[in-house]
Amino acid sequence: MDSLVSIITPNYNSEKFIAQTLQSIRAQTYKNWELIIVDDCSTDKSLDIIEEYSKIDKRIKFLKLSENSGAAVARNKAIKEANGNFIAFLDSDDLWLPKKLEKQLAFMVHNNYNLTYTSYNIISENDVAPKKTVFCKPELNYKQMLYSNKIGCLTAMYNSANLGKIYMPEIRKRQDYALWLKILKKEKMAYGFQEVLAFYRVRSNSISNNKMEMLKWNWILYKKVEKLSYFESLFYVTSNILNKIF
Repeated sequence: MDSLVSIITPNYNSEKFIAQTLQSIRAQTYKNWELIIVDDCSTDKSLDIIEEYSKIDKRIKFLKLSENSGAAVARNKAIKEANGNFIAFLDSDDLWLPKKLEKQLAFMVHNNYNLTYTSYNIISENDVAPKKTVFCKPELNYKQMLYSNKIGCLTAMYNSANLGKIYMPEIRKRQDYALWLKILKKEKMAYGFQEVLAFYRVRSNSISNNKMEMLKWNWILYKKVEKLSYFESLFYVTSNILNKIF
């Protein structure tokens, strides 16, 4: 099993976390990877940190956008540059456990799965200790995913050799959710590897932590991207709210 895995990482002002993220990638037991980081016009010192790491590890490729465009544009630029048979995602403040790539890739290759994800722990902005564990569903199809996004972006991997490169809709938020839905229109199922292999960091200033913003972007996803009817969109936005509550 020597397939190249392309890791997609958008960066925006993550100087506090990016070194730890990069270290978690470099600590992977599976070594045949390339990391493509695309910076979205950061104004902090994260650029210097990434450049230093790219000098000491040639597997790290560092690209920059000319204007602030959002994570979807950054991720799509990285996907375009990717050379791997598999494409994985990790944001610039999240972490992987050392055997993440090794175990998930073996799971995909052995079963011939094209889209997979894993369980993960949630950590706070300043605390590495797990606050909550999100156990993944064993299987997910398109219809199930419409009710709520059950795939953590930091855990997802798809087989680009089999599916081709699939890009995210260039919306400011929920673009990862939209990508899984797009893939599941081609694939009958996505499959979950039950073991915890990643850490998702909740940041106080993130859009995903703003409930009203998320309502807006869920609506845009269902109505404009998935092109569901007004009532279908309202139904699934409501189901997302209920899933968050219960």
